Amino acid sequence: MTATHILLLIGAYFILLLLISYFTGKNDSNIDFFKAGKQSPWYLVAFGMVGASLSGVTFISVPGWVDASQFSYMQVVFGYFLGYLVTAYVLLPIYYKQNVTSIYEYLDDRFGFVSYKVGAVSFFVSRVLGASFRLFLVAIVLQQFVFDAWNVPFEITVTLSILLIWIYTFRGGIKTIVWTDTLQTLFMLISVGLSIYFILEELNWSFMDFMASEEFSKYSKTLFVDDFMDKNHLIKSFLGGMFVTICMTGLDQDMMQKNLTCKNLKEAQKNMVSFSVVLVFVTFVFMLLGALLFIYAEKFQIGIPLMDGKPKTDLLFPEIALNSGLGMTVAVTFMLGLIAAAYSSADSALTSLTTSFCVDFLGIDKKPENSKKKIRKATHIGMSLLLILVVVAFKHILDTNVIDGLLKVASYTYGPLLGLFAFGIFTKFKVKDNYVWIVAILSVSISYILGKLPPESIGGYVFGYELLPINGLITFVGLMIIRKK
Repeated sequence: MTATHILLLIGAYFILLLLISYFTGKNDSNIDFFKAGKQSPWYLVAFGMVGASLSGVTFISVPGWVDASQFSYMQVVFGYFLGYLVTAYVLLPIYYKQNVTSIYEYLDDRFGFVSYKVGAVSFFVSRVLGASFRLFLVAIVLQQFVFDAWNVPFEITVTLSILLIWIYTFRGGIKTIVWTDTLQTLFMLISVGLSIYFILEELNWSFMDFMASEEFSKYSKTLFVDDFMDKNHLIKSFLGGMFVTICMTGLDQDMMQKNLTCKNLKEAQKNMVSFSVVLVFVTFVFMLLGALLFIYAEKFQIGIPLMDGKPKTDLLFPEIALNSGLGMTVAVTFMLGLIAAAYSSADSALTSLTTSFCVDFLGIDKKPENSKKKIRKATHIGMSLLLILVVVAFKHILDTNVIDGLLKVASYTYGPLLGLFAFGIFTKFKVKDNYVWIVAILSVSISYILGKLPPESIGGYVFGYELLPINGLITFVGLMIIRKK
């Protein structure tokens, strides 16, 4: 598949998204942009959230991680499932009861202005970094397989990617995204299914042959319970996954904004529970694909693609799909799946950042009616420029697998949110609001120091994703210290 073919495919895909945007963004109103008029069918939101949660990170980075970590990521995913239940039955009732636009308005009501801003800033930093991780993945694939052939700089590739997202979200916002996410999830699942089918066919295996093969057994270890000191131990991964979900879904404006477009709490909960079941199954399928990719690469002597002179396992799936002779069907569906996976999370991230900044930082609800739409549109442009800058910076500083990097960042940035919401929900104390920002900074700093400690200095213990609940616990203790008597 040539670079020209890929570019034409991307163009056709975005024409389809623009058509959806045209019909869903006709009103061009703030209520549609922020809440979709609270009329979204729950099953549509649930299906679309699968794609948004998986994103380009799961589509490329999870299969590429199998060689280094086997199926240990499934331990994290099992924790995700419990986290989604907590989100559905603890957090969603609070948001619907208070009828919030930004979920961090809860902190304003519960503790005060400073706590509200600390929560909003924590989300803002987390989502900018998280969205940039996801966009970075699709940008490096487009750069490697399309724009390098035309000597187009990486910075231009990133700018074009985000410009396309801005074009189809600037009018309809979350109302458009509920529908585009559904389409994008469908493309992603078709892509991974066809990729598995054609690779198995090339290897002359049935699915059961693959599952029973000696080659698969080298990658399929799922539960790691031998060494508690190890980063991938079951308990650490499970708890880390649970708290990652509570924070990155339940305390995240991006994911909750879609749930808040449902007609009522009951439908939002049905959406969350059904989505969580599907997500566990789909992630397992991606892990199977990862094992297949490495088996196929070894058999046909396909090397790990290089980026800036270093092997990059995140690029193995695109390398096999586009350049290994599997055929045009795999190449086309891979590119559709990749674009869908990347943009299904990036477009909602851009919309949620715009929503959070308008509501939490600019106080758009208090502005004159005739200026609200202008503020929203100007903010949307500003958030797009910010994402471009951060994604470009990642090319020069990121030296880890993207899914691993994303979860590490979440361990630091979401901790204060976890501690604030837990303290608000499970205690009746008020706090000295002016000191909350100090607690948040200390919590992140202590967690960062813990994560950087050499294992030999703490008896061989390696911190993993349990840093997130530790971070939240430190925040919780700090809030207890500054509580009002």
